[in-house]
Amino acid sequence: NATVVDVARSERNDISQFQLVYTVELCYKQFKWRLEKKASQVLYLHFSLKKRALLEDLQEKQEQVKEWLQNLGVGEHIGATGAFHHDDDQEETHPSHSTRRDVPSKAALPVIRPTLGRLSSISLRAMAAMQDYLNHFLGSLDIVNTKEVCKFLEVSKLSFVPEYGPKCKEGYVLVRHLPEIHPVDQTSTCFCCKWLFCCFSEIWQKVWAVLKPGFLALLADPYDTKALDIIIFDVLDPSDGGTEGQISLAKLAKERNPLRFSFLVGCGNRVIKIRTKRIGSARDWVAAINDTGLKPPEGWCHGHRFGSFAPPRGIFADGSEAQWFIDGKAAFDAIASAIENAKSEIFIADWWLCPELFMRRPFHSNEESKLEVLLEAKAKMGVQIYVLLYKEVALALKINSMYTKRHLLGLHENIKVLRYPDHFSSGVYLWSHHEKIVIVDYQVCFLGGLDLCFGRYDTAEHRVHDFPPTIWPGKDYYNPRESEPNSWEDTMKDELDRQKYPRMPWHDVHAALWGPACRDVARHFVQRWNYAKRNKAPNEPTIPLLLPHHHMVLPHYLTDAEVKEVLEEVEQGSEQITQNQQLTSARSSFQDIPLLLPQEDDGCHAGAVQEAVDRNTTDKSSRLNLTRQRVMEPQDSLLTLCLPNSQSGTSPSGMQMYDFANEGTEVDKKKSLALEMPSNDFHQDWWEDQEREGQVSSGVGLGQVGPRVRCSCQVLRSVGQWSAGTSKTEETSIHAAYCSLISKAEHFVYIENQFFVSGFDEDDAISNRVLQALYDRILQAHIDKRCFRVILVLPLLPGFQGGVDDAGAATVRAIMHWQYRTICRGRYSLLQRLEDIMGSGVENYVSFYALQNYGRLSEGSFLATSQIYVHSKVMIVDDRTVLLGSANINDRSLLGSRDSEVAVVVEDDEFVDSYMNYKPWKAGKFAHSLRTCLWAEHLGLHQSEINTRIYEVLFGSIPNDFIHSRVALRQAILKKKEKVSHTTIDLGIAHEISRRPLNGESYYPIQVSVDAIQGHLVAFPLKFMCEEDLRPAFKESEYYASAQVFH
Repeated sequence: NATVVDVARSERNDISQFQLVYTVELCYKQFKWRLEKKASQVLYLHFSLKKRALLEDLQEKQEQVKEWLQNLGVGEHIGATGAFHHDDDQEETHPSHSTRRDVPSKAALPVIRPTLGRLSSISLRAMAAMQDYLNHFLGSLDIVNTKEVCKFLEVSKLSFVPEYGPKCKEGYVLVRHLPEIHPVDQTSTCFCCKWLFCCFSEIWQKVWAVLKPGFLALLADPYDTKALDIIIFDVLDPSDGGTEGQISLAKLAKERNPLRFSFLVGCGNRVIKIRTKRIGSARDWVAAINDTGLKPPEGWCHGHRFGSFAPPRGIFADGSEAQWFIDGKAAFDAIASAIENAKSEIFIADWWLCPELFMRRPFHSNEESKLEVLLEAKAKMGVQIYVLLYKEVALALKINSMYTKRHLLGLHENIKVLRYPDHFSSGVYLWSHHEKIVIVDYQVCFLGGLDLCFGRYDTAEHRVHDFPPTIWPGKDYYNPRESEPNSWEDTMKDELDRQKYPRMPWHDVHAALWGPACRDVARHFVQRWNYAKRNKAPNEPTIPLLLPHHHMVLPHYLTDAEVKEVLEEVEQGSEQITQNQQLTSARSSFQDIPLLLPQEDDGCHAGAVQEAVDRNTTDKSSRLNLTRQRVMEPQDSLLTLCLPNSQSGTSPSGMQMYDFANEGTEVDKKKSLALEMPSNDFHQDWWEDQEREGQVSSGVGLGQVGPRVRCSCQVLRSVGQWSAGTSKTEETSIHAAYCSLISKAEHFVYIENQFFVSGFDEDDAISNRVLQALYDRILQAHIDKRCFRVILVLPLLPGFQGGVDDAGAATVRAIMHWQYRTICRGRYSLLQRLEDIMGSGVENYVSFYALQNYGRLSEGSFLATSQIYVHSKVMIVDDRTVLLGSANINDRSLLGSRDSEVAVVVEDDEFVDSYMNYKPWKAGKFAHSLRTCLWAEHLGLHQSEINTRIYEVLFGSIPNDFIHSRVALRQAILKKKEKVSHTTIDLGIAHEISRRPLNGESYYPIQVSVDAIQGHLVAFPLKFMCEEDLRPAFKESEYYASAQVFH
């Protein structure tokens, strides 16, 4: 549908001022756009259509003559040389269904006729003439789907793909930075170039530019769907703009030749030059690009809350939902289910990926759940799979990404793999790509701490044994403290003796996102993929550039019938499976989307699909409720990802604080959460039962899968120019979110993290300020005399090979040094600064814990213990907000210029009745359920001290608070070896049960027996090796490495 809405004279001072400029508003389905066309452009269009019609008539007559001659038997050898050929701009279009191929000249004459009278007297006449001319060709597919009309109406095959957002400016431009698209013709060079080669270094090629809200793509022509190049709009540095602090994506360029007109488009760390035929066209492009890239609601070139590239989602009903998973079993099963349901494309970005990983266990009966089997099966069905791997420094890490790449590429041609960075060319040796992302069909994404690799699969029980093997086959029986395999190719061969060494249990937290936040994570992946492709495989045709999808929200002004029509169209397009010849990053079928359709009888009243406006300025009654209707989401992917023992939508009130370490123990339901100032009795700890009457009902088993809940969420990153090619030097939105959320906490902050290395404002060695935020918030609570708790759960020891006293374990000791420096040792530590102010009262505000487990390695064998390696990266604030992702609390993960990370802040929109400081509290469904299930897994009530002492006495394992130096550690190792014939690197083999006195006490108050261990919680050993300087010594190779490597 096209409507001429205005007519004016040209603003130029030359002869063109006598031309009329028509403003035309066009609408196709939910897409709406405006054009300004001069009468001369209408004339050019008309002549082009006449030329095309003439050539097509000649071609048809030639075919008729050939057929007639062949019937006579004399035309069998007529070659194709006698055929008429179109020029480059007159390519064959769609099959004809009508004999009408052009517009009568009598319709064009009133539009192109020069007008010398007053505008007021001719405007209505001119508008009517233009409207009549448009109606002539908009009613015929044979005319409307020609390249001439595409150029005139600025439409292409990407114009009306819902996944890419509203219709914006399009058209032909000239570029010179691309490889040769077509054989160079004379239009690309000047007349003298045949002999003088004056234009040899500047070959400008004509391409079709498509501007969308999130990117500018360059195509070979309007009928093509493969991007030759793409600029993804990213947050710009304020210094990139012009005057008065304004930022700009595009700006006019100066040309030596006054007859040439061009502009520059710069985003990320690249700038491309684009040329147009007229200065007015260049100005229009600059204005359109800046307006599209900077305007709300996304405004991709402006930083959002926390400085993130992505805006907060879910502040209105846009389908934003989230679900959490605790430990590998729950997360891997959900990821496998999503992969099995994939229809279009799968994105995977990982620090370490093992193709032979079993996603479900026992592995003997789940051969089809191997990651390589799942991916190969979907690739054979036409699903495009893109895998982005961290390219490690082989001397430092043994994850063998080259083996993974070769293995995946050998499965199917639809699997594309890139490794990045290229260390030599980029100069990046110390930093890594640390994200763990899986995105399926732009509908659901998984992120968190879990890599798809060996050693990560685990359950709530965190078993240390598996003999004979049923759960962890071969090298999946993993303990990096004992040994790292030198090769991952023979995956079913054991690296460790299962009857002598325990596996190291792995605790982690992952999450799934639906809605706009999922597409934001996918946008981050696409940005990284394209950046890696340009650097690693710029001329590799099998590695495509990807286009990011755009979140589209139905406008609030659509009627019910129009909403239904749009949803049906979007759903129909979403169900199409991409074919090899289609653009692999789009989920709509381009074959089914004509450039334009004939005018419909009922007209088109749907406006451009755009983000809903701010809810404070929009009439709430007119908004579309999309809480349960996610645009472009297949119905078969709407099921909540859950395990058999979980219930979709179960509220936290349906979850049990289950004591699995001692099932015979009846939990006292009269106890309640003690998130308030503890009394003078230190044993009244914060690890108390959450079960209040009516708050927590009895249930069965541990909840490892959370409810899928409606929420507000925002995607965060730590990226820089080396990792994602960003415009800014770095994005540190994860760091900003940590500090902001801590400073605004009202009651408690609960943190689980693999590392805890941070500093104060005056600390020059450590740059991140999470520690400063914690200190300020605790100090404020102390001054205000208010209840406030900070709880941190960390690994007992770094998960690297080597005993603490081993000569080759300098890395382990260095990490321990920086971590203890943050926690309790020296003037830059949290506990020492707080103790200087409040003395022993610091115990009322902050506590440090770890996780440990034990088991009998085989029947009749000895007991062994191992730390449960805390690899989760999660923070829960006030049971209402969760920060979850791949980022550790250290400079590597939080500064942006080092490791690349991705995370999400989830803020609850659904609440349950709870208690805080013995007072009623509305707790968020996502945050509250996650915390209670984490604590249910970790806790044996009031058991942290008791568990710690039992492990110390029964196993004598390290680390513990009784070993303060390397001399004491060596003595403990010798004593251990006198009592047992074999032990682990951390002294994890039990000797005979002892009832000997401890530190002058009479006898331990309970029988020292593993039966008394409840849960996994132990106290973090704050005094371990406190008399030693754990930094690398002069003779150790780590001494010569930058300290930044370890923190």
